[in-house]
Amino acid sequence: MKLKKLLLATCGALVINSACALEKGIVNNTDSPYIKLKSINIGDAQWTEGFWADKWKMAEQTMIPNLGEIFKGPVGFAYDNFKLLAAGKKGEAGGKYWHDGDFYKWMESMTYLYAQNKDEKILAELDEIIAVIGKAQADDGYLSTHVQIRGLKRYGNIHYHELYNSGHLITSAVIHHRITGKTNFLKIALKNANFLYKTFQPQDPELARFGFNPSQIMALVELYRETKERKFLELAEIFVNMRGSVPNEEHHTVADNFRGDFNQMETPIREEKDAVGHVVLAMYLYAGTADVYGETGEQALLDALDRIWSSAVERKMYVTGAMGQTHHGASGKHNMVHEAFQDDYLMPNKTAYNETCANISNAMFNWRMLGIKGEAKYGDVMERVMYNSALVGVSIEGKDFFYSNPLRMLEGGIDPNKKGVTTERDERVPYIPVFCCPPNLSRTLAKLSGWSYSLSKDGVAVNLYGGNKLNTKLVDGSALSLTQETNYPWDGKVKITVNKAKSSPFDVMLRIPEWAEGSVIKINGKAFSGKVEAGKFATVIRKWSKGDVITLDMPMEVDFIEGDPRIEEVRNQVAVQRGPVVYAIESPDLPKSSDILDVYLKEDTQFKVHYRPDFLGGVATLDGTLMLRNDEGTGMYRKLKKADFTPYETKLVPYFAWSNRGKAEMTIFMPLMWDK
Repeated sequence: MKLKKLLLATCGALVINSACALEKGIVNNTDSPYIKLKSINIGDAQWTEGFWADKWKMAEQTMIPNLGEIFKGPVGFAYDNFKLLAAGKKGEAGGKYWHDGDFYKWMESMTYLYAQNKDEKILAELDEIIAVIGKAQADDGYLSTHVQIRGLKRYGNIHYHELYNSGHLITSAVIHHRITGKTNFLKIALKNANFLYKTFQPQDPELARFGFNPSQIMALVELYRETKERKFLELAEIFVNMRGSVPNEEHHTVADNFRGDFNQMETPIREEKDAVGHVVLAMYLYAGTADVYGETGEQALLDALDRIWSSAVERKMYVTGAMGQTHHGASGKHNMVHEAFQDDYLMPNKTAYNETCANISNAMFNWRMLGIKGEAKYGDVMERVMYNSALVGVSIEGKDFFYSNPLRMLEGGIDPNKKGVTTERDERVPYIPVFCCPPNLSRTLAKLSGWSYSLSKDGVAVNLYGGNKLNTKLVDGSALSLTQETNYPWDGKVKITVNKAKSSPFDVMLRIPEWAEGSVIKINGKAFSGKVEAGKFATVIRKWSKGDVITLDMPMEVDFIEGDPRIEEVRNQVAVQRGPVVYAIESPDLPKSSDILDVYLKEDTQFKVHYRPDFLGGVATLDGTLMLRNDEGTGMYRKLKKADFTPYETKLVPYFAWSNRGKAEMTIFMPLMWDK
């Protein structure tokens, strides 16, 4: 009751409905019947050893503290802008319009750390920052530092990213409230959300395009789940309905190039058939729409999301789980797109853009679809992203970053001094002027253990594998404690021990990845008699007892992956994958006289798996023989002569680990040599 009174005093009656029922740490605070797999509480699952434990430790000890120094230092700009406003001083706004939102993502990362390590210094630091943000906020609830400092017209230009900033403010504040029970940040978010409602609920056509970069949809749904205040869900749905609601010929003068497919405004989302436009804008919209469906159950939204998912994942996604085929290109009826989807099966390697944020947003969308539909294929995509196109965005040490992530890098392929090139690099760097990706990745790594399990109506689902411990409550309120032991993804053996469980039967659902054909499940050493199918959940239903052991053995063959023949860029080429990890050949593992374009792969090549604990942070390499082409030719086109090849013993490294040994060339897809 003390918390209820505090909320009433600081936030108003708005949150009174949930005050008494507050349960700290809930990731997805919903009792909706439209969500089949519900989230565990933040902190219920914690990595203990192995791959993800190491990455979490890297985030805790290096990546997130380093980002804090950047954001609060002279380069990061964001905190300086807040402090300038808080002090009531005039000056110049530093950095980009969207730096506020990126700063909030870093704060969210810090909160996730606290959920697990309980370091009170984190709370003290956040409290200090929150006080400054509160003073920077306008009296009516508006908050976007560049617009305020520069005296710009609110929502006068789509480029100002005001709703992006609001969305990450609200999300970060909700997570802070769930984990800490504190209301200081939530109070700011509620004030801002009420301002948004007052501004956008009337649905002025002049504002219809300002759903741009729509992090606010997900945020408003989470705020609704936290407060049970219906108007926030109503506003989230309004932002979904805004898409495609204004003809291209009208109301676009403030941002003429942000039209049509680029901004997902060509087609109302309930009619959409394709994933289009800027990928992060798109995936944030689709994830937010999934959240709205999760609370309303509107079938038209789910039907649209199913169509969009098929377009994005089955016809426009890279083998790494990355999305964003082009930096600048064309799509649909609109001639210009940026950091965007293009046509089906148009999948360049060297010029693939694949922004780290886009890849992460792919996992975010699939996380929500996993909850809604309860199908393993969404977990497969999440896993593919996290082991490949998300993790490649940060160095092994945790201090250097990629923004774009092509599948092939050639010497001299990217000139960062070329006009207009601000985000593409041929090696990771400590700071990129567009700095949205590092804090997005840091918050994802910090909360990833919360994605490892979900709660079904009748039990628990294991979504991601890694050494961890789970202490949670099932939907019926009964306690469950599990321990997971594995060296995944380098080994396909997983052991899950039941430490505590209710006396009546319940389900344990194990996601069998689509690549894991022939997987075997045993219970206390005896073969499981149920169905075990790759790409599906295997459900074990029984009365569990303390000490029961589930073992899952997933065969981890080295597979050659070819593309659909309509992907012209990889015809007669293959990628190499083992388990969920996609591999690459990097120039440090080739003779100095050779380059990446000399590399060929024989169809009968046999790779040996070699786990190297002291190499690139601890990875399994694939050791084998590649073929290097020796003959040289000149001219863009030339007569083909008999090629001269030399075998070369070398190793492939996980794609996520490339570019940790200095500037290098790299490729995932290699031409295939056929003996037949």
